[in-house]
This record gives sequence, C-alpha cells and structure tokens, in this order.
Amino acid sequence: MAEIRPRGRGAAVLRRTVTDTILAAAVAELAETGYAGMSMGAVARRAGTGKAALYRRWSSKEEMVVDLIDVVASRQVPVGGAGDLNGDVRAYVRAVADTLSDPAVMCIVLDLTAEAARNPELAEAFDTAIRQPRRAACERLLRSAMERGQLPADLDLDLALDLLVGLTQWRVLNTGRTVDDSCVEATSKLIIQALPLCVGVGVGDERGVPG
Repeated sequence: MAEIRPRGRGAAVLRRTVTDTILAAAVAELAETGYAGMSMGAVARRAGTGKAALYRRWSSKEEMVVDLIDVVASRQVPVGGAGDLNGDVRAYVRAVADTLSDPAVMCIVLDLTAEAARNPELAEAFDTAIRQPRRAACERLLRSAMERGQLPADLDLDLALDLLVGLTQWRVLNTGRTVDDSCVEATSKLIIQALPLCVGVGVGDERGVPG
C-alpha cells in the first residue's frame, strides 16, 4: 500500500505501521457494519488507538474511506498475458472470482457500490481507483485479441467491455452462486462466444431495433 499523507496539512508522512493498522481496522469495521454504521470512534477502538490518531490522518469518515478504496483497489485484477483470448478471458474471470472470494472485500464492494449512488466523492473515488483501471486493462486485453485476429477489427469496444466486465461482476457479486470451477468455465465460455458478436450494433443503432 502506498504511503498516505494527511490531506491539506503539509505534514510529513505519518507512521506507516500505525496507518496500516488503522486501515486494516477500517476494512474490518466497514465489512462488519457498512458505511452507514461505521464511525471513527469504532475504527479507533478496533485499531487500539485514540480518535486523535485518525483525525491526524483524515478529517472525516468519508475521507478515510476514500483512501480505503485505494487499499481495496490494490487488489486489482491482473488481465492479459496468456497470449490467447480464451486463456485471457478465463484468467480474468478466475481472478475476479478469487479477489471477491474474500468475504470482507465482497461486503465492502457491495456496500460502497450502493453508497456511491448517494455520495459523489465516493463515486468518484470508486471510478478512479477501480472502474477506470479495470476497464483500461480489459481494453488492452481485447485490443491484443483484435491484433491477433481473434476478434473482429470493427469490434465495438464499449459494448465488449460491458460484456466482459459487467457479466463477470454480475455472476460473482449478484447471483448468490458459489463461484466454483464450473461457474468460472460457464461464464468464460459465454463471454468468449458472445464477444465476436459485439460489432456494429451500439446503443441506439437502428440495426439493433427489431423491425
């Protein structure tokens, strides 16, 4: 995890071990109580420190959670590297499943996704730290497959990214299914079969409207 400097205070980096301990406590507290029930006092008690130690680093719970999102984002799912579309997609689906198999991470992602709909700062932090990097990495995966001739040259990248990222996350986060090997394989197979169809029919394209 990167060193965290107090925002707007111009101070030296605070002790790394204390900051790490506080953020670990914040992760546990957030997973257990959710953002609405979380408090600076509860995090301080869990970390075995005083509230002053928290307020030297963050001015509010919201500011602390924005930095905590960076901690969750540090588990970013690696993509690409197999040199083959089938292998890359299967590796991506498996990596997402493995990352979100941590119950604490699963609870935090679901809770903050809901909270972000009401909180613009959290929404921006989520987008910057997690959504944008993941989509950029998946876009590189798809472009590599296009260069190898495994996907059409006129692939609608936005639609293909929605399919790859969206379907994977839906299957892992929202269906309540156990993400075992058969689930990973079925999800990967569906994505691999559908990706070549993501051409020429974007949202609002009249060719996508039944006659």
